[in-house]
Amino acid sequence: MATKKLWLFVLWGLVMASALGVVHTTHQSRVLTAQLEQAQRYRDELRYEQERLLLERGAWSAYSRIEQVAKEKLEMHAPGPSERVLVSKN
Repeated sequence: MATKKLWLFVLWGLVMASALGVVHTTHQSRVLTAQLEQAQRYRDELRYEQERLLLERGAWSAYSRIEQVAKEKLEMHAPGPSERVLVSKN
């Protein structure tokens, strides 16, 4: 009879350990899922930022923008016929 009680106690302990393992695993799964969602949101924000920066770079490097900056800030102009110099290959 004592061995049956001992086996029952051991089995009960194993069931409790298994239940605690399930609870721990479920909690870890939820934590990792939340971290994954947060990382995916951050990834999406970075993609949006990258697209915005690519558009901005395209706008800043457009020929009309470069020409405008050259004229206004650098006071450059297209050379006239008298300012052109021809250089031969030889």
